[in-house]
Formats: sequence, C-alpha cells, structure tokens
Amino acid sequence: MFGLSTEKFVILAIIAVFVLGPERLPHYAAQLAKLVKQLRRMVDGAKEQLSQEMGDEFNEVDWQKLDPRQYDPRRIIRDALLDEAVRPVAPVTAVPAAVVSKEDAAAFALAAEAAAAARAPLAVGEPAPFDSEAT
Repeated sequence: MFGLSTEKFVILAIIAVFVLGPERLPHYAAQLAKLVKQLRRMVDGAKEQLSQEMGDEFNEVDWQKLDPRQYDPRRIIRDALLDEAVRPVAPVTAVPAAVVSKEDAAAFALAAEAAAAARAPLAVGEPAPFDSEAT
C-alpha cells in the first residue's frame, strides 16, 4: 500500500512514538482508527448509491471481461473480420448544394458513381483489380 513495505511501516511507527510521545499516541491512534472506519463507511455508501442509480444491469456486468489487460489485438481483429453483423457503409450520393459549388457537386457525383461501380461484384472468372500504388 503506497509503496510501504513492512520495514518502512515499522520505522514510521517508531518515529511516530518518538515524535508524539507515549501520552499522545493512544489519542492519535484512536483518531486514525475513527478516520479509517469513516472512510470505509463512505466507500460502502458510494458503492451502494452507485448500484442503486445504475440499476440491476450494473450488477450483471462482467467486469473481468472488460479488463484491458486481457485484450488480444489478434483476437479482436479476427473477431471483427469474421463478424457477420458488420454491414457495409452505404455510399453517399448527394451533398447539400449550400455546402459545395456546382462543379464540386458534379465531380463528387462522378466519384460516387465510380466508387459504386468499383464495388460491384466481380463476374465469375474476372480477375480482381490491382492497384500498384496501394502497396
């Protein structure tokens, strides 16, 4: 706790005995015990309030599963590639006229049509397109 080993804690306790003296030490030890009990009550109250506000779903969350130390990038990528729930993004074919000029809108429309044609499925036996600049 706070990087304190047993030896360091014993040394701090001995220093406290010398600094506080034997007559004031029991009073400060009782205050420390009271502070620890109060902090525990505060933490328990915060946990209870949080679970009440979050509802029953909060208690059902598997926190171990969300631990970032358990993430494996290879597994995440493999699951994402094999996930059937992933849907392709629909191409944007229209841009509001107030945003771009007529020339830009025409160029955008041509680019959108070309992109849609490029995404068309290949015919049987047709080779896949190759982009030499992509690698």
